[in-house]
Amino acid sequence: MLYPLSYGRTCPARDGAEALGELTRWSAEARNRARIPSGQGIRHPRSPAPALVGQTREVTARLYRDDLGIPHVRADHVLDLADAQGEVTARDRAWQIEVGRLKAEGRLAELIGRAGVAWDVFARRARLDDTARRAFGGLDAGTTAFVRAYAEGVRRGLAATTASEFAALDAHFGVGCDRGEWPDHGPLLVMHAAHVLFTSYPAILWREHVVRTLGEDWAELFEAGEAGPTSGSNAWALHGSRTGSGMPLLAGDPHRMFELPGVYQQVRLACDEFDVVGLTFPGVPGVQHFGHAGSVAWGITNAMAHGADVLRETLRRAPDGWEALGPGGWQPARVERSIIRVRGGDDIEVEAIETARGPVVTDLREDGSHLVGWSVRLPARADGDLGFSSLLPLLHARSADDVVTAFGGWVDPVNRLLAADTTGAVRSATVGRPFARPAAQRLLALDAPLDDVAPAAPLPRAIDVEDCAVDANERPDRPDVDLGSGYAAPYRADRIRVLLDELRPRSIDDFPPIWGDTRLGSAEALLAHLPSGPLAGPEEDVRRALAQWDGRMDAASVPAAMFAAWRDALVRRVVSHPALARLHEPHAFGAVYDSWFGLEAHVARGLLRLLAHPPLAQDAASLARDALSDVAGTQADAWGARHRLMAAHVLGAVPGMDDPAAGFAVALDGDGDTVRCTASTPGLSARAWRGSVARWAWDLADRERSVWNVPFGASGDPASPHHADQLGAWVEVRPARIVTAWERLRDEGTIGR
Repeated sequence: MLYPLSYGRTCPARDGAEALGELTRWSAEARNRARIPSGQGIRHPRSPAPALVGQTREVTARLYRDDLGIPHVRADHVLDLADAQGEVTARDRAWQIEVGRLKAEGRLAELIGRAGVAWDVFARRARLDDTARRAFGGLDAGTTAFVRAYAEGVRRGLAATTASEFAALDAHFGVGCDRGEWPDHGPLLVMHAAHVLFTSYPAILWREHVVRTLGEDWAELFEAGEAGPTSGSNAWALHGSRTGSGMPLLAGDPHRMFELPGVYQQVRLACDEFDVVGLTFPGVPGVQHFGHAGSVAWGITNAMAHGADVLRETLRRAPDGWEALGPGGWQPARVERSIIRVRGGDDIEVEAIETARGPVVTDLREDGSHLVGWSVRLPARADGDLGFSSLLPLLHARSADDVVTAFGGWVDPVNRLLAADTTGAVRSATVGRPFARPAAQRLLALDAPLDDVAPAAPLPRAIDVEDCAVDANERPDRPDVDLGSGYAAPYRADRIRVLLDELRPRSIDDFPPIWGDTRLGSAEALLAHLPSGPLAGPEEDVRRALAQWDGRMDAASVPAAMFAAWRDALVRRVVSHPALARLHEPHAFGAVYDSWFGLEAHVARGLLRLLAHPPLAQDAASLARDALSDVAGTQADAWGARHRLMAAHVLGAVPGMDDPAAGFAVALDGDGDTVRCTASTPGLSARAWRGSVARWAWDLADRERSVWNVPFGASGDPASPHHADQLGAWVEVRPARIVTAWERLRDEGTIGR
């Protein structure tokens, strides 16, 4: 819904003196820390402190680009830098950041028609726009000024940029779309829309569906456990005692859905106070998850922590709206009504309900004389905080401990953090705001009203890494770090540890075999289900080929394709088993969750557990045998013939429009739980829709020995030479060296007002 500005917390006025005081404090702290090592930072005199409110000032920033078109922005002051970052982001990613903003406002259907309705209904129910407004209103003065400066740059960049996608939509629908002006809280909108479904709560809704249809004894069977394939992210840290330079190395690759343009934007931000290279979310100022500031570097993976309570609400109509059953009986619920404008279609009225627990984010279903819906309590909504207080401290960090402290303001998703600095310190920490719930309460929706509201879970203290550390979304060994559920299977983490032990890498140049490793950890356990005893000729040929297979999911491998085909067939047969018949019933939650309820993906994830569960165990042997018969004698192509990149582009969802991502269907090595993550959906499609959306490695001895890579390129413009010029190197696992010497960059002139 569109929410009135008066709803929620009022945005306090920020005067220039208060905001300037905040930034002056940041400047003083930055100067008191160790300076950036020679050659890493920039040294030039500071100009007079900027006026922040009610005055016009000249923005003094300069834009440089490297050979990949990656923007390097240099300015005198933090606000100049934020303004320039906003402008160059709008120039490079106008389509992407506008879509992100409109999604959070619940206005996607205004842009792309009926294809955006399901999302808009969710966004308005979940109060995304109002939450971003509340969080913006609660920012400290310095962060407020920083975000506003970025938004001002975005507005200027958008005014000077016309993305081809907007013109294509205008031609398709025959009418234009008034998107309105990018708001000051736009960066919070983008961040919130990108992460609201990145939490555990859609998985909790899935488990609720399993329990409702099959019973509680099935709830955990669809978890990864020792099965697979699964997907997540990788990160590792090497202490200086393990490296050739004597300084730490950090590396990793985040795994998300492949999107065009890419999820992350490579950027460098430099001013008198800091000089940071890293990966940022387009539309959000600063550098968030992965960065190198010269004297310190950091990277994260998802901690898979419990960051959302899902509550089963009992509701009824009231004369003036809705009531929800609360601890003391029926209580009024907040209701917001709004209209979704559908481009090329009829408008849709949305009624969004919010109880004392949180917004109701699902459809309602009848339950006797009442209705049932599910609300979600998220830290961002409950606390009015999207974690933006971490942005400036991260940019100013000079040590691993500074990074850990900066992430003290982080909210969601909860992450595992690795940080290292030039003193040789390496830290491992858990950062964010998980809820404290017993393990059993993290799995299922809870009945409202509750007797308690889960407090924020105490986070374990950061620990020193004295050799190496690996994070790959697996269940942690330490009980104090086990804050969630739905962890990834341990295959990737175990494999990275083996490779670090076997290869003993001494520099970043030794990392590509780790990023590119295609050994499939789940294969051995699944191959144990191959039938034994005499087989007919074609079945015996497949069994023999799989027995001799090296377990690597290489694009050129025919046995890998045979294994995947047998796995697909086995998943389809389990999906069709009578014991799972009721899971095919429609879920009760709403169209936006459909992609979380595809049964093939859940069966593939829990395949080994399901085959061992009594209702299926008696048929496991015949299921495996029949699956082998399904694929025996079929054409034996290489894995890469089927396993190809499938990136998502918003226009691909609009009926009658060409999909701009369709031309990038390159063959890929890897699979869902290989270190080289290129996850498909066994039983449904071999196309890879999720995997490494960036690769990064930070060298604390010399930042220019660091490397990075994204699947496509720096620009979101299809006409740009940098739209997809990194794709080939990404496929071949050849990340590029980072260039920071200003004289080696192309000077594109001043940027800003």
